[in-house]
Amino acid sequence: MKLSRIRAIAKKELIQVIRDPLSLAMAFLMPVILLFIFGYAITMDVNNLRTVVYDLDRSSLSRELVSQFRESGYFTIVATLEQGGDIDAALDANRGQVALWIPEDFSENLRRGKSAPLQVVVDGSDSNTATIALGYVEAVAERFSQRTSGGLATPTIDPRVRVWYNPELKSRNYIIPGLIAVIMAVIAALLTSLTIAREWERGTMEQLIATPVKPTELIAGKLIPYFFIGFIDVALSVAMATLIFDVPLRGSLLLLALLSSLFLFGGLSLGILISVVARSQLVASQIAMVVSFLPAFLLSGFMYAIANMPTPLRNVTRVIPARYFVSILKGIFLKGSTLRLLAAETALLALFGVVVFILSVRKFRKRIV
Repeated sequence: MKLSRIRAIAKKELIQVIRDPLSLAMAFLMPVILLFIFGYAITMDVNNLRTVVYDLDRSSLSRELVSQFRESGYFTIVATLEQGGDIDAALDANRGQVALWIPEDFSENLRRGKSAPLQVVVDGSDSNTATIALGYVEAVAERFSQRTSGGLATPTIDPRVRVWYNPELKSRNYIIPGLIAVIMAVIAALLTSLTIAREWERGTMEQLIATPVKPTELIAGKLIPYFFIGFIDVALSVAMATLIFDVPLRGSLLLLALLSSLFLFGGLSLGILISVVARSQLVASQIAMVVSFLPAFLLSGFMYAIANMPTPLRNVTRVIPARYFVSILKGIFLKGSTLRLLAAETALLALFGVVVFILSVRKFRKRIV
């Protein structure tokens, strides 16, 4: 393997990228746009739940309870109903997601120290939102009950809860690092999936075949420019995560750069393998999207917990590199994990990159079929 040949191929590929505005846009603008869109659109936080109130008690205590719901920040009181039947109409028309039904004897029961029922109706068409809303309702009701009872009731268990790594429980803090992994998986595969196929479509592959360049040198030369482009994309994504989305970066920036390089090498090699097999830019780009975006988005643990998946799917996730990169990014960003703690993920990313690179070299043949 001669470095001069690799350098010549890398220079040729870099010139092609610079002269192609579409490739440049895909390389630099696409990650930024995707991070903006998904970063703001995907959230597990539930706020401003549209709430309607049917208050039969109409007392100072019932008004205080409604005020507690409003001031919690999770509920937005959109209407006060005059009839119980209006609850169905409000939920059916999607004007409300939560309905509070306060009975006539609510305040009287509280003053006598009795149990005061509060009926809550939640729209369950979105089960995730409904489950979270019920948790919020219970928390507000419990806090109100303690205030009105004067704190006389002493619980048998007094839990002192502390949340580590993400104390504010902001979904953005764990979504953004995983989102970087998904975006880079797509970008890396797309960037290099067009390289070999482009040579075949433009008729320039015959010239490369006629040169003494070996398959390893050709593929390495084509990888190098896109590796640096991908590394710039990672740097942009990390900067956006910390400066725009305020995600804490508690770990080593150097370790993040090194492990991101491993992931990029594997992703770019996968794109090269697709390009070698497909020989068509259109087919290669479509295959790259299918084998990168869908597994990275659905089976990497980014959106859905791998532990909750069926056993066959859990086994499939073991061959998806984004799974390990998501774990690495969350560990470095939120926990400040060291290389020792991420040794298994690092080894598997390195193994994936080496195996895919070797496969792409063996699949490429310097002959016209």
